[in-house]
Order: sequence, then structure tokens, then C-alpha cells
Amino acid sequence: MKKTIFLVLASILFFGCGSKNKGKGELIGVKGKRWHPEKPYGMSLIPGGAFVMGKSDDDIVDLQDAPTRTVSVRSFYMDDTEITNSEYRQFVEWVRDSILRDKLADLADLEGKTQEDDGIGAYAYVDSGDPEDLSPYEQYMLDTYGDEQRKINRDVDLIFDAEDYPDVLYAEVMDGMYLPPDEWYNGQRTWDVSQFEFQYTYMDIEDAANYKELKRSDFIDKYPIKVYPDTTVWIRDFEYAYNVPMHNDYFWHEAYGDYPVVGITWEQADAFCQWRTLNKNTYQKGKKKQNVNMFRLPSEAEWEYAARGGLEGATFPWGGPYAKNDRGCFLANFKPLRGNYAADQALYTVEADAYEPNDYGLYNMAGNVSEWVNSSYNSSSYEFSASFNPNINDKENPKKIIRGGSWKDVAYFLQVSTRDYEYADSARSFIGFRTVQDYLGADATANAATN
Repeated sequence: MKKTIFLVLASILFFGCGSKNKGKGELIGVKGKRWHPEKPYGMSLIPGGAFVMGKSDDDIVDLQDAPTRTVSVRSFYMDDTEITNSEYRQFVEWVRDSILRDKLADLADLEGKTQEDDGIGAYAYVDSGDPEDLSPYEQYMLDTYGDEQRKINRDVDLIFDAEDYPDVLYAEVMDGMYLPPDEWYNGQRTWDVSQFEFQYTYMDIEDAANYKELKRSDFIDKYPIKVYPDTTVWIRDFEYAYNVPMHNDYFWHEAYGDYPVVGITWEQADAFCQWRTLNKNTYQKGKKKQNVNMFRLPSEAEWEYAARGGLEGATFPWGGPYAKNDRGCFLANFKPLRGNYAADQALYTVEADAYEPNDYGLYNMAGNVSEWVNSSYNSSSYEFSASFNPNINDKENPKKIIRGGSWKDVAYFLQVSTRDYEYADSARSFIGFRTVQDYLGADATANAATN
């Protein structure tokens, strides 16, 4: 699939956040997320089962797009909330720091510095110095595969205050990660976020199953993805509207830390899933524990099943058929009246754990932001997809399903059966995502969660 990356023009700062969960390969979540010994951090178990997917008979709109059918899905975990700015910032900061450490190690190597030296030497590759300090396996891998096997040093803290840089070489690397002074805004030194690129390796299992005559390496690809959100969506999505504060502040300011991240393409959401798996399994490996199942975007069927919360035939996650309760209060963040975005007490997005959760403990499965899912959009996919764990993910189809409706949508798009789509390389101010993880059993999850 063609990869199109938006260049981000925003000025940014990053704040380091301390968290007991971060050290365990977990996310820094919203205040409502908690540890549980039998499920991943911040996720709810969605018990597998069968349900009637699609539009009800009395729904005259888009019946051909989503006709009713009974499908079954296996058990899985799903994030209680949409992925927040604070959680996605953790991903961005990890990518930024990894690139910095790699550049520091490269320059240290070029200058003949090792970890025994002061200054930039502290950031040299782990395998620098005396070869006899390496294990036989490390020596073999380095000799056989070269630089691809070199490990950066994550044990020494990075220094971001220019007054504390240890030497000129360190300053040279750091300066190369910032925009030149003539591109600063209001005198603020600004990161060059176009360099924040995450590369991951992906194996297409489905293709491998269908083309057994090919080699394993034929199904493994590397994907480089620029990870910083496109903050200009707040301007581009709404011409002739004043949204400069949202452009400037929404992603990086801690006031919005618990709000859902937006300006994320489907490709960036997928890359976040890959990083979250890598981050957790790095911790697991350090503790000599078995890897956890990969985090991923939900299929369209999984998303609808979870959104229904176990309620058969419901119009909305809370039941239906109305978007207000019996006291006249809105039950989600959306556009209830023409031109009146604030009728539900929210002009833009709200915190990711706002409003009441559905019966599976999931917040904002209707409204706030629409959510990317793993499935490609095909108007007739309900007619030919499997009846158990259905999913259509065509690599040649750039249209990806979004579900749930958003803060700028009318109530129709909040219905659990309504289908919509956006192009995978598009970023919007009203689209976010949440992740899922396959269920292996309570014992397996508990073992992964505990020390």
C-alpha cells in the first residue's frame, strides 16, 4: 500500500512522565485506568460469543451496506478508552529517544569513543569496548550481521538541557534533531518532528498461508512510519474557523493529556500497536517471561460486538433508541443540533473516560472520536466474509473502516451498526483509535502482568 506521510508544522515540547506502569512496558493511561491481575493494564475482557451484526429491519438507510447477519467472535481484550494524548506521547518520545541514542552511538563510534570514555562515550553502543566482554552469541551475531545487531545504550539518561550537555559532540547530535533557528516560533527551540520515524517489521501470515511455494522472507516487510500526529488537521478540517489553540496545544499540553489523540492515520495507529507489543515484550524478555500476544486494531466485527456491550438489537452502546436519558442529558459527545456543537456541553473532544461506560466497561464507544479498525471498507463485505471472526483487510484497498461517530457527527453515525470509512493515509481531527489483544486465558494474562 502506498504510504503518504503528512509533514507536521506544529511547535512542540515534550514532558517526561514518571509512572510505575511505564517501567513495566505499560502505557501511561488516563486516571480511570487501573491494574487488574487477570487482564492487561487498562483493558476489559470482551467474552466471545455470537451476535446479530448490521442494521435492524426498521433502518431504511444503508441496508445494502450493512445487512443483518449472525456472526461469532472469539474472546479478546479491548482498551477501556480511546488511546489518549499522554499514551501516544509515550510512543513519540520513545521513538525520539531511540533515534537520539542511535545518532549518539554512531558519532561515538565514528570518533572512536567507548563506554569507558567520558562525554558522548557514555552513549556508545553496548558492544563497544573490549570484544572479550561480549557473549559468544553477541560476538557471532555482530560478526555475521554487522551493524544491524548493534544495541544502543538505554541505561544512561538523555540530557535535554543545553546548559548540561557533556561535550561538543553531544551538542552536535542534539542540534541536528532541532529545526534551525530561522524556523523557530516565538523564540522557542523546536524539535524537527519529521525525523521521528518508527520502523517495524511485519510478516503477512495470511499471504504466507496462501502462497506456500514462496520463501518466508517474501512475506516479511519493513515499514518506516513518521509517528508525530498531524496537528494541522484542526485547521484543514474546518476552513474559516478559528482553531489555532487546538493546533498549538491539543497534543502536547498536559491539560489535554487524558483526551483522545487525533490527527493519526490508520498507518500510524497500526505502528502504535506494533510499538506497544515491542515495548511490553522487551520488559517481558528482561524478566525472562513469555511474550504477550500482540496488540492490534480491532476487526470491524470485534468493534461492533464490543460496542453493543452484550445488548442484542441495541441502537447505541447504552441501549436505545435515544441519545438522551430520561432526565434529558446527552449520553455521548456528538453534534446534537445543527450548528450547535456545544449543546452536549462539549465543543470539541472530551476526556477519554467521560460519560458512562457500556456493560463491558468501555467508554465512548459512541461519539468523542471515530475509531480506526483493522478492516478495509467494502460495501458488500457482509455478504462474503466468514461468519466467525469475520475480517476483510485488503492491502490493495486504501479505504479503512472507522466506527462510532465523533464530536462533529450527528447521532446516526453514533449507532453501533453504522459503517463509515476514511483513507488509510488520512489524518483527521475527529478520528482516533483503541487497541485490542487476543485472549489466552486468565492465567497467561496474570503471569504477564505480575513481577
